[in-house]
Amino acid sequence: MVPSLSPLHATLAATAAVAVTAGLTLTYAALSPGSQLFGHTLIAGADPNEVALTYDDGPNDVATDALLDLLARHNARASFFMIGRFVRQRPEIVRRVHDAGHLVGNHTQTHPWLSFLSSRAIREELRACNQALEDAIGAPVHYLRPPHGARRPMVFRAAEELGLKIVQWNAMGYDWQPISPDRIVTNVTRGRERARRHRISANILLHDGHQQGIGADRSSTVQATATLLDRFAHENIRTVTVDAWT
Repeated sequence: MVPSLSPLHATLAATAAVAVTAGLTLTYAALSPGSQLFGHTLIAGADPNEVALTYDDGPNDVATDALLDLLARHNARASFFMIGRFVRQRPEIVRRVHDAGHLVGNHTQTHPWLSFLSSRAIREELRACNQALEDAIGAPVHYLRPPHGARRPMVFRAAEELGLKIVQWNAMGYDWQPISPDRIVTNVTRGRERARRHRISANILLHDGHQQGIGADRSSTVQATATLLDRFAHENIRTVTVDAWT
């Protein structure tokens, strides 16, 4: 015979279960790319024949320039979410990205986990990056990708104050890891197929830089992008920037 719980133990068990559920819900809301619980995020459009190539953590010597040359050869447009402190160091690369018709977006000043920062620190991270970008390109910035996808309600409020729309993703190359171009392409393809099953576009997360500093080797990402662009052309897939979905 299984002994029954006392009223006190039953209450404690129920309270613990509620706490666990609440914690999991908050974690999902803060970190899941697809979560809309804290506020609306832009993820993808309704056309499965559209993809957005997006690159985080630049600008970065060699890699960003190589991607720009590759995109130009394919007459393709991409979205670049840039770290403010690197923008200050390489404004000429940022201007080249903008002048080529690509979307330039805010990726904070120093790449922190915004969900753990104070309200003041969140505002400063977004403001400083916006200022660096606008100084470089001479135009307003309208899109933000929070580092790691991490957000909380204050991130949405600070973004709204600056006129920024928050952008997530639904396909990843996992190229922040030291993996081959073929693995990156495989990872992206899985995400694209999942998006297609849901009859939506693919918003592909890749990296042209690294949060730790300028000079990161992203040659695998460049090679993977070349393969993806060839496939998109063969399959009549359109590349768009994320603002096409607003």
